[in-house]
Amino acid sequence: MADITIGDVERAVKTTATTVLRNEHYFSDLDGLAGDGDFGTSLATGFRVIDAELPGIDKSAIGAMLLKISMLVSKHVGGSSGPIWGTGFMKAAMVSKGKETVTLVELADMVNTAVEGIMARGGAQLGDKTLLDALIPVTEKLKAHAAAGTADLGLVLKECADEAENAIDATRGLVAHRGRASQVGDRSAGTPDPGIVAIATILQDWCTEFGVERTPTVPELLKQTV
Repeated sequence: MADITIGDVERAVKTTATTVLRNEHYFSDLDGLAGDGDFGTSLATGFRVIDAELPGIDKSAIGAMLLKISMLVSKHVGGSSGPIWGTGFMKAAMVSKGKETVTLVELADMVNTAVEGIMARGGAQLGDKTLLDALIPVTEKLKAHAAAGTADLGLVLKECADEAENAIDATRGLVAHRGRASQVGDRSAGTPDPGIVAIATILQDWCTEFGVERTPTVPELLKQTV
């Protein structure tokens, strides 16, 4: 089984920044359906800094790179997204401290620890209609492939992207219980959560970046800025 290298992680971060910046207005428009409409702008503000500083960030280890990114996110991403996304990167950095490569098992541990940190920081859980409704199924899929010893990392990525996309439709009819959308009560039902859409869009773009064939089907991914 091939390991995930520092270069792979850097490409994933670079692709994430490109995705966030390209969809800044689209993610904000989605947020405006039930929230305050600033999600895309808040996220893009931080990832614009990350995109600019990524070439010079310490890449002696995966953990060192992710720790610096967590600091930039926490400092530059506004609203609730800064602490949430910053915590995720920080927790993943702690698990990958000193590592130049990680196995699929270690990657699953990184993502699982990040999700646990996000849950603890924000107080949300599965079913609250937040990005966790995408991240938790993705984590479980990662853990299942890690336990099975799957050698095809492209397959793992595709199926993780499937889980994130499925979460868009699975949560569309839910009432939000966390975040600004929770303040509008039943009005949040019938609208997609922008955080879930963002995770699904990022994973779709990772598929493209790493040469994994996958065609999205839900309207939100088909409408993303390309």
